[in-house]
Amino acid sequence: MSSKPHPPLMKKHSQTDLISRLKSRKILGVGGEDDDGEVHRSKISQMLGNEMKFAVREPIGLRVWILISAVGFTVMALMALVFPNQLYEVVFEEELSTINISIRLYGGALLSLALIMWNGLYTAEKIVIQWTLLSEACYFAVQFLVTSITLMEIGILPNAAMLLLLSRVLFLSCILL
Repeated sequence: MSSKPHPPLMKKHSQTDLISRLKSRKILGVGGEDDDGEVHRSKISQMLGNEMKFAVREPIGLRVWILISAVGFTVMALMALVFPNQLYEVVFEEELSTINISIRLYGGALLSLALIMWNGLYTAEKIVIQWTLLSEACYFAVQFLVTSITLMEIGILPNAAMLLLLSRVLFLSCILL
């Protein structure tokens, strides 16, 4: 018997063949909508389900608080960047004798926190909202400490600074409760 040479085998590249991939996903039951209207990207996510189903409802004022914080942080950041001397004079009731680069750096830090707040406002992920509130709480705690130490070093107690300290304690307690 003579053996005929077989033609070379042609392999099908399923990664590049879109129709083949769609057929495979259809056989696996992945990619289409299920009874709840969800589209699963993999069999694992189909088996485990969506985390959003089990999410706890947000408190009523959470988004309002994050919006007010984002606006407040943005306004304070812009004031510190554009009018650093006036911002210092309002809080400590004395003129700034040193260069104002430190207040502008403070404004830059506030602007980055404001961006975190704006991101937390538009997200649906619980962990992002938690980290947003934690960063705000840390900011209020650090600002309270720095302002208190600065007032002790200066030896004066202006009304605007006292109002700032009381508001930071109030905001910090609202966030932590």
